[in-house]
Amino acid sequence: QVQLVESGGGLVQAGESLRLSCAASGGTFTLNGIEWYRQAPGKQREFVASTTNGEGKDYADSVKGRFTISMDIAKNTGFLQMNSLKPEDTGVYFCRADLLFVSLAVPRYYWGQGTQVSVSS
Repeated sequence: QVQLVESGGGLVQAGESLRLSCAASGGTFTLNGIEWYRQAPGKQREFVASTTNGEGKDYADSVKGRFTISMDIAKNTGFLQMNSLKPEDTGVYFCRADLLFVSLAVPRYYWGQGTQVSVSS
């Protein structure tokens, strides 16, 4: 069974940094892409960043210049480096992994469990 485990969230002060990880395991696959979303209480989930094989990176305007998305394909892990954090960055962050399995012709997508990021002023 495939597992997608997120880690790295926490409570920080405005201006500090966090690095989120999204590790995939439990299958024969190649990690092709990672997407990050976040959801604040009472709000809809919103797109944060995405990448395919570490190329063609996209960011929401609200995080551009502060967040950096990356992948370590050999370790089947995606990352989100978050610098200069603001209180409005607070929320639960979810990763979505694009996994290409040997036995399948198309990729499959899996969601992580979410990790809480809280930024105080």
